[in-house]
Amino acid sequence: MFDNIKAMGALAGLMKNKDAIKEAGRRIKERLAEVRAAGGSGGGAVRATVSGDMKVVSITLEPAALVGLNDPASRAMVESLIAEAVNNAMDIAKAMAQREIAKEAEALGLPNLPGMEGLLGA
Repeated sequence: MFDNIKAMGALAGLMKNKDAIKEAGRRIKERLAEVRAAGGSGGGAVRATVSGDMKVVSITLEPAALVGLNDPASRAMVESLIAEAVNNAMDIAKAMAQREIAKEAEALGLPNLPGMEGLLGA
């Protein structure tokens, strides 16, 4: 309870300094655009790289994943592996983004704010 009151006090003080909030938001956006998270599936046959701002940067398919793409069943499997790799990379990117947001919140004097862990839908 005291932690919540302390956090609310820090937040109220911060609201007086809107420029600090804007600057923190800018720093977070910059860092997230630079961060890269790699995810994979199919034992590494499919790899996806996602930026911290949740944009797909690249998809890499190993030759083994390309075999039989004319066959509907093989094609469906590769499509599924791609989706799995992208989702894996997105999960990693979300975790990285949450850490960046938590660092910035702590720098602003707002450590352990309730609800911070759910900011990006994790």
